[in-house]
Amino acid sequence: MTRTAEQMKGRAGRLARLMPSGPSTAARTPFVLLVVLLLAGGLISLLLLNSALNEGSFRLSKLKRETTELTDEQQALQRDVDSYSEPDALERRARELGMVPGGSPAFLNPDGTVRGEPERATAQPSPTKVPEPEASAAGPAASSGSATPSTAPTAPASNTPTPPPTSPGR
Repeated sequence: MTRTAEQMKGRAGRLARLMPSGPSTAARTPFVLLVVLLLAGGLISLLLLNSALNEGSFRLSKLKRETTELTDEQQALQRDVDSYSEPDALERRARELGMVPGGSPAFLNPDGTVRGEPERATAQPSPTKVPEPEASAAGPAASSGSATPSTAPTAPASNTPTPPPTSPGR
């Protein structure tokens, strides 16, 4: 025995009238299509976001690698600059260019007067070191004593004390 809405009393009857027990009249197809489209759109947007993040990750890796290479190159160049700036290297290069040590320096005062006695550099440039030939099959006797020691003549020491420079920072 089935009961209909008229047979029910009270609260159950009112609920039965609000929710019919027969086949639904609303079409579910548009709702299902909307849910499917929202899910598909969400998946596609996640896929695009993921590929954009991967592209950024690859670019970041490439930039890090380039940074490492450039840092290594900078360090190599700094080592070269440091080796060329060493006092021994500067002296050797100056001698190769024919420069000689100077005598006593003279300084100019701010008013234009000269302090000290200027001297001309009189030392002759020392001969540059001749590289030794590599030891050949002839033995060590062929290369012994072939290098001449480099003794640079120096300017005679002056008895007058050299005043300090007057310009700061130079």
